[in-house]
Amino acid sequence: MHSIKNPPNPWLTHSVEWLGEPPEAKLEVFEETETRKIITHNDSPDVGFDYTINCYRGCIHGCTYCFSRPTHEYLGYGAGTDFDRKIVVKVNAPQLLRKELMRPSWKGDEIVFSFTSDPYIPLEAHYKLTRQCLEICAEFCNPVGVITKSALIRRDIDVLQRLTREAKVSVFFTIPFTDREAARAVEPYAPLPDARFHAMADLAAAGITVGLGIAPIIPGLTTDIPELLERAKEAGATMAFVNMLRLPGSVAPYFEEQLRAKLPTKADRIMNRVREARDGKLNSAVFGERMRGKGEYWEAIHRLFKIHSERLGFKQKVSARRCSAYNFPQTYIASKSFRLTTPAVSV
Repeated sequence: MHSIKNPPNPWLTHSVEWLGEPPEAKLEVFEETETRKIITHNDSPDVGFDYTINCYRGCIHGCTYCFSRPTHEYLGYGAGTDFDRKIVVKVNAPQLLRKELMRPSWKGDEIVFSFTSDPYIPLEAHYKLTRQCLEICAEFCNPVGVITKSALIRRDIDVLQRLTREAKVSVFFTIPFTDREAARAVEPYAPLPDARFHAMADLAAAGITVGLGIAPIIPGLTTDIPELLERAKEAGATMAFVNMLRLPGSVAPYFEEQLRAKLPTKADRIMNRVREARDGKLNSAVFGERMRGKGEYWEAIHRLFKIHSERLGFKQKVSARRCSAYNFPQTYIASKSFRLTTPAVSV
């Protein structure tokens, strides 16, 4: 892995509107040339899919709540601003994917693009690794799921249409807020919610199956579930899910620090609500409980989600962990007109 002295400008072909001063942080890009495998397997009961691809480590979106932040510590970096500004690019990802799909042991399971990073961080505009991997999946007729916050995915509508015809693909946009202030406070460099809904509508208009992930639910801050579902329905979404905020390890102190800096008048209420939904703690490491809450407050959130999903014509989809729906306990909704055979996921 070597550092790039003059990294590509991730904003070169995109306009950016900063609210206030831009961040005083240097972007560092490291190209990893000796990655040994690109398809990652997991057996967690909290995650309703088995195989993922991450072409990048770290994420420029800078979401303060991202549960993947501790993965940067395995590289010797920090889970705070290092995760946002020290980005590792797996430049040989397409070559590895082709090799792994050609193995006799590979059975054509769905591959989900996302988990430790958004597959469409701004650097993807230059490297095009996610696009190349999607093209290879289409070539092998391998089903795909994508989870993103980025409108950059519109660039790859042609590949996603090919996957729709020749295999199967579903794209989920994670949008936990409609409020710009809330979004900027905890998702400082991610595209604004409006941009994500516009991208969702463009993909739906192109015949691509899209869904909404109200993820993560941040108790005390996520207050617009009905409006999110309505906007997703208007944009052509046929699926939706919610899951609970996770704050593992070093994520909890970083999230709280940033929350108190950006939303000081709301911070105490939010932290108290998180503890209320986690049996007095900020996080649960128990398998099967990590992406859902407990108690009356969480149950009220779930009921609100269910009621408005049904009102808008969505139908509850009951599923076991490895059946044909993404498993977020008691939170998955699929449209009556869409028969889901691939799961819903979040970042």
